[in-house]
Amino acid sequence: MPKRQAVFFLIDTQGANCVGCYRPELALGTPHVDGLASLGLRFDRAYTCAPVCGPARSALLTGLYPHSNGVLGNDMAPTLDVPTLGQRLQAAGFSTGYIGKWHLDGSDYFGDGRCPAGWDARYWFDGRNYLNSLPDDAVRDLSRRALGPADIAAHGITSDFTHAHRTADRAIDFIREHRDRDFFLVVSIDEPHHPWITPEPFASAFENFEFPVPNADDPLTDKPRNQREWAAHTVKWEASIRRRDGRAWLHHPRHFACNSYSDSQVGRVLGAVDANTPDALVVYTSDHGDMFGSHRLHGKGPCVYDEITRVPLIVRWPGHSPAAAVSDGPVSHIDVVPSFLEYFGVPVPDLLQGRSLLRQCREPAHRTNTEVFIEFNRFEIDHDGFGAFSPIRGVFDGRHKLAINLLDTDEFYDVVSDPLELKNLIAEPALAPVRDRLHAVLLAWMNRTRDPLRGPHWKRRPWRRGDEGSTWDGPTRPRPFDEPWYPKTLLYDTGKVIDRYEYDKG
Repeated sequence: MPKRQAVFFLIDTQGANCVGCYRPELALGTPHVDGLASLGLRFDRAYTCAPVCGPARSALLTGLYPHSNGVLGNDMAPTLDVPTLGQRLQAAGFSTGYIGKWHLDGSDYFGDGRCPAGWDARYWFDGRNYLNSLPDDAVRDLSRRALGPADIAAHGITSDFTHAHRTADRAIDFIREHRDRDFFLVVSIDEPHHPWITPEPFASAFENFEFPVPNADDPLTDKPRNQREWAAHTVKWEASIRRRDGRAWLHHPRHFACNSYSDSQVGRVLGAVDANTPDALVVYTSDHGDMFGSHRLHGKGPCVYDEITRVPLIVRWPGHSPAAAVSDGPVSHIDVVPSFLEYFGVPVPDLLQGRSLLRQCREPAHRTNTEVFIEFNRFEIDHDGFGAFSPIRGVFDGRHKLAINLLDTDEFYDVVSDPLELKNLIAEPALAPVRDRLHAVLLAWMNRTRDPLRGPHWKRRPWRRGDEGSTWDGPTRPRPFDEPWYPKTLLYDTGKVIDRYEYDKG
């Protein structure tokens, strides 16, 4: 029987627009990921479940949306009744390794340094482990500074200083040790996240690089107030936007140098895959992107614009996925866990909220999803420096994108006619039927996934008139089955095992 081996690359803060195979007109310096796409399948419309680190990763590792797994913001952990993909696969007898950034233990950015259930502790290496591997406080401080080429040279920083390099080292060791066994390995590279520490020759390579930002001057007049406040908060980054000939360009050499350096570490691990496990399934994605001055916004936060929600997703599956193929159907990070479970022959429980993409991997024209969904709740639980509670639920059907900003102005975009998402069409009469259809789809999804924030307030929008519902009606939706991890749900009225996932309670 063929071995079942899979390597899952999870990169931090890398939108699809920062990978060369998605933007071939730009010299982004990502040859290894581009090469992966040339040998496999590139999903052109892949979306994160939430454009902030912790919630995005929670969906990728549990198969449940953040509102279902409990990770509503950074520095929160999934609820105890939700096993991770590692736990599911390890329980099924597979070797599992996770190396690099975790961000799901509920502590802080670096993690608590302890390997959670479901992963091989010998290879665990989160941010706290990395800091603890440095010799003293002075070096730890250096590791948190954004260093330019002169500082890189002055401090003699080489590749082996970085978290990415040390993560790749351990990944290579894992692959070599498990070459003759079934395994699942996550390679979670923190770079190109701040502080963008990058050795030469990468550090100097992007000093003159400029990234086009054609929607940098969005006035945001018909957009949510929250976005205008965000723009005001990050106005200091406007100095990185250069303007000439009526166009805007981002000058951010540290990020793009680190973006390219991250690719080099992916290349090191891919070299080990090719040498030891050439038939392994390889999947590459990131948690979210960066606004980079688009819509006058910087970083990530409460919006559903493509700059931070559209992510790279590349699959190389020798003998199954065609080479150099592109799939246009919308897919979501929520589909990752069921895809890996199907690949390893592990039953996909009803509890999971996505669909396996394996058929779409084999047949790029196949469309697994009619729509995909995006959410936002808050940036972080620890502080308010990145905005307060901003509940958003969004839906995208491959052309139209609807965002319900519960406490603010809603948004509706046609990304085919308006790929820069400049014109908010929420009140456009001609598109009301499309908007209302997606609204109904969004509300049904919130109900189906047992969103704890669901209710008629998402239905009562200024542009949508009619039956507004009551806060005191609607069915009961018991927890879907997840055996053997959780006992079958019992109905309150009878104490018997449920026979469906929705009961009309009136």
